Amino acid sequence: MSGRSERGPSGPAAGQERTASGRGRIAEVVAGGLVPADLPASLKAEVLLEALPYIHRFSGRVVVVKYGGSAMSTEGDDLVDFAGDISLLVAVGMRVVVVHGGGPQIGALLSRLGKATAFVDGLRVTDGETLDVARMVLVGSVNRDLVSALNVAGAKAVGLSGEDACTITATARSPELGFVGDVASVDPQLLEQLMDDGIVPVVATIGTDGEGQAYNINADTAAGAVATALAAEKLVYLTDVEGVRRDASDPSTLASVLTVDELDGLVASGAVHTGMVPKAMSCADAVRGGVAQAHVLDGRVPHVLLLEIFTRAGVGTMVTA
Repeated sequence: MSGRSERGPSGPAAGQERTASGRGRIAEVVAGGLVPADLPASLKAEVLLEALPYIHRFSGRVVVVKYGGSAMSTEGDDLVDFAGDISLLVAVGMRVVVVHGGGPQIGALLSRLGKATAFVDGLRVTDGETLDVARMVLVGSVNRDLVSALNVAGAKAVGLSGEDACTITATARSPELGFVGDVASVDPQLLEQLMDDGIVPVVATIGTDGEGQAYNINADTAAGAVATALAAEKLVYLTDVEGVRRDASDPSTLASVLTVDELDGLVASGAVHTGMVPKAMSCADAVRGGVAQAHVLDGRVPHVLLLEIFTRAGVGTMVTA
């Protein structure tokens, strides 16, 4: 994978002056997350110097992180690493929102309950009972685990669903799918207030319509809509693939940078398919809607979020206008 010099910071924010004490704090938190303890001192300095311009560039900017994928876990080292990375982003001044799904966990509970699951075009048919299970898993289990891990890591976090304060308004996708929703609108007020107070909102993707009916919403789509409503600097998908390939069967065709038009072409040609389609479409929609950059990263790689944001070469796929 080729390096991406275009990923370097630019604009006035890259040259913002910092106090000596600010630099000390930045070095401390970046060293804690990016630099192995046994790395020689000279190499530690190189890592910190490479990261510093990106910290200047993105401090105060909104970063929406979608946490999901079948290889992701809310247990063990994966969750600890993820929580630590989010804590570091907050510590250096970024305004972070975490959006999460929970499809595998919903499926596991439905299986234990002996309830059969049907899918149409990759979406789970959701009757009233399945919706109750989805709300229970997303709001009562996955969301709680993420909030707890973030708080332990030092990032003050608050869990909510799209139903809270009518943050995500939804409409029914189709009668065939039942209570599966599309995002009609996002009200960012609650999210902005929490970030203003230094709190990380952790959003479960259950939305509601004007009559109070809840809908389960695809988390990829919801994350893109949230990022657009917040005019985010970055929308990041942490999933179980390394990025977007130009040829799905050939790992060597992993695309480092794609424009939205190139991404549309890959979807239209079938090179991007199955579960990658909602991510690709959400990336394109978000960038066209004003989000500066969207990223698809392999969340199984330790600290991949930090590597993408704080290094010149980056990892995974970046989507730009």
